[in-house]
Amino acid sequence: MNFYRLFILFIVIIAGAPSNAQEKPVPYKLPEQGKNDTIRVASTNESGEMIPWIPLNEVVIYGVRIFKSPADRAAYNRLRYNVLKVMPYALYAKRRYAQLERDLALTTDRKSHKKLIKQCDAEIKQMFKNEIKELTITQGQILTKLIDREVGRTTFDIVKETQGGVRAFLYQSVARVVGHNLKSTYNPEEERDIESIITSSGYYQQ
Repeated sequence: MNFYRLFILFIVIIAGAPSNAQEKPVPYKLPEQGKNDTIRVASTNESGEMIPWIPLNEVVIYGVRIFKSPADRAAYNRLRYNVLKVMPYALYAKRRYAQLERDLALTTDRKSHKKLIKQCDAEIKQMFKNEIKELTITQGQILTKLIDREVGRTTFDIVKETQGGVRAFLYQSVARVVGHNLKSTYNPEEERDIESIITSSGYYQQ
């Protein structure tokens, strides 16, 4: 009985195979090409007609902000200027720190680790010496928050990981004297204006 059922199942499979093999592809019609149609694009067979299409980048539309007073507008414009002033430094820190982590992952030699960390530290110090030292207190405060936003670690944590807790404590002590806090974190809910400025700045649309 079991052999009989297997035999019937085998017959059904054999009978169904030719029907699948005999399926013919759906004919399609290509659009007429002009003399300037030289760009290859993707297409979709829609009921026998090939429809060309091109994927487009995302388009973000922002509303026009209305301020309650000229003073509010001026304050927002100052904030925008300060954010755009320090944003390149935060992005540089993100790239340099990511590069350092990749380089450290490629070697297990302790001496090489120290050399890579020292090189990274020297580059960042050079940037501070030439440019960042000219920032205002407000711009410095925004920068520490943006570093946390981009790197995922506070400036204090980065210094502590690369140069040790003692050096991080000393840097934090000096920073507090001039109104900075290397432990500042970034909360997009609390920093809605900064987040709006960053998302509309074009830094992430390249």
